[in-house]
Amino acid sequence: MEDLRMIIAGNIGQLRRTASMTQLELAERLNYSDKAVSKWERGESLPDVGTLKEIADLFAVSVDYLLRADHPVESAVRREYTKRQKRNHRLIAAMGCMLVWFLAVVVFANIDLLWKAPEARHAWLVFVYAVPATAIVALVFNSIWGNRRWNFAIISILVWSVLLTVYLTGCVFGLNLWLIFLPGVPAQVIIGLWAGLRFK
Repeated sequence: MEDLRMIIAGNIGQLRRTASMTQLELAERLNYSDKAVSKWERGESLPDVGTLKEIADLFAVSVDYLLRADHPVESAVRREYTKRQKRNHRLIAAMGCMLVWFLAVVVFANIDLLWKAPEARHAWLVFVYAVPATAIVALVFNSIWGNRRWNFAIISILVWSVLLTVYLTGCVFGLNLWLIFLPGVPAQVIIGLWAGLRFK
């Protein structure tokens, strides 16, 4: 049993380092503390069967891979596949964000070219609205594929960009809505506290 514990410990540590992931990042992906991951990698405790399956799925290996000291050549292929998969996820997320800006440019150009009313001079607001829209797209993709720690930064950007959008829209219509920024302060504190939560 001691040998199996050390084999699992070595495999978890090796997979984590290959993925350029810290113990804290792995812990957050699994909803455990970094102390638990540290104990697993030192062989002081074992993750339960369900967590072993989560770890195997996260690193695109089988549970059997985690239990074996010798690994077939396919493990190198799996690692390469995982790297390529991560790269593709980042590119898809970037394309999603750029699609928002593409649409903003199209809308801006159509307003500027086709709509000759005096209000058309405020068409630049389209780009202001594109900022929170981009944050929403980034949040969705990061929640699916990314590091969940980045969600807190993205949510902060989303909150402040929405407030700025409302303020600038008010300015265009002659309203001074500077008080709109006040709710952003407690919202930012809540986001910071939420980021500090640890589970399991």
